[in-house]
Amino acid sequence: MDVLVQQSGFNNLQLEFLKLYARPISNEDLEAIKKLIANYFAQKAMDEADKIWKERGYDAETILKQHLRTPYKAEK
Repeated sequence: MDVLVQQSGFNNLQLEFLKLYARPISNEDLEAIKKLIANYFAQKAMDEADKIWKERGYDAETILKQHLRTPYKAEK
C-alpha cells in the first residue's frame, strides 16, 4: 500500500475512498457515509477534549467560573 500511496500521490484515506466510489453509490448512501465520517471525527475531538479536561482537573464549575468573553471598549 505504501508504494501505491507514493506512486499515486494520494494518501491512504484517499485511496480507500477511490476504491469505495469506483462503483455507483446512491445519494442516500453518500449522505450516510458523510455523516459517519463527521461523527467519527467529532467523537475523536470529544475524546481528546475529555482527556484534556481530565488531565487539567476541569469540571463544569471550572468552566462556569471562567470569563471567556472578549472585552469590548466602552462607547464614548
